[in-house]
Formats: sequence, structure tokens, C-alpha cells
Amino acid sequence: MTSDIRILGFAGSLRRASYNRALLREAQARAPAGMSIEVFDLIDVPLYNGDVEAQGDPPAVAALKSAIRAADGVLMVTPEYNHGVPAVTKNAVDWASRPPNDAALSGKPVGIIGASPGMTGTARGQSQLRQAFEFTNSYCLPQPELLVFRAHEKFDAEGRLSDEATGRYLVRYLEAFAAWVRRFKG
Repeated sequence: MTSDIRILGFAGSLRRASYNRALLREAQARAPAGMSIEVFDLIDVPLYNGDVEAQGDPPAVAALKSAIRAADGVLMVTPEYNHGVPAVTKNAVDWASRPPNDAALSGKPVGIIGASPGMTGTARGQSQLRQAFEFTNSYCLPQPELLVFRAHEKFDAEGRLSDEATGRYLVRYLEAFAAWVRRFKG
């Protein structure tokens, strides 16, 4: 079966064994019929710098922007650091918002999910990230939210989601996100 919607997903953590990379892999594996999720690794995306941008996008940035443009929607899987959105996630948004009059994220439906060992999951980080989408003119799925808390208890040693309830919530989220993206497609 071919996918009628293509999602670009990225994890806002560079750590290979991060819970958010694991959550993105689970999302990819559990995507509903008609949705495919392509994973983009942010490891080579440099910190945003206007001087660098003025010389032309670095290859990893050009690839990120191209992948966003080719996708029907973007799924950001972000950790939360110090009660906020981590630099890796925000940096990807900053690059994808440039130039403002032709930003890759402009008009794009986005979804945010995340995992954290903390009790509030990634609630504060997701909230801050939603604010950035006002500038990028992106359409963030308002509900449901997926805030995986106590992630160390929900993934096994190999990084597989072992908590059944979280798996069900992830599937519900992805189904809602697919419906959200279809509203903007076409």
C-alpha cells in the first residue's frame, strides 16, 4: 500500500540511545495505514548563524529544508532540558524558518511528541515550541498531546517501547496527526 501522506520526523536529541529517538522509531513502526514517516537526523545541522546563512545554506541545512518541503507534515520528537525546548530542536526550527518569506515550515502542519524521565514529560518544552510556530506560520496539532513521562520505565534496554498504554496513546496521536495533516494537504 502506498502512503497518501508523507511525514518527516526528527528527534531533538543527538544521543543515539535517547528516549526521543526511540519514540520516533516507535512512531515510524506504528504509523497508521496511509502514513509513512521518514526520519531525518539533525546531527550534522550546525548552529544557526546569520553569517553562515548569508553564504548559503550548509548541505545539512539544505537537506533539512528540502525534506521538510517534500513532506506533507513534520513530526518533532523533542526532549525537555531545564524546563524548556532543547537547543537541537529549536535550532532545526530556526533554520527551517529562514528566510521568513520562503520558509520551509511556512504553512506546514506539525506535530510534537516527546519523552522524558521527569514527571511532566516534555510539557514545558512542547509549550515553548508551540510559540515558535506562530512566527513560522506552521499549524501545530492542538490535541491530543503525547507527553511520555518516566520514560526510563516505558522503554526496555534495547530502546523498544514496553509500556502498552503509552503504545496505545502513541497510535491515537498518530491517527489524529494523520487526520490533521490531511486537512492541509492538497
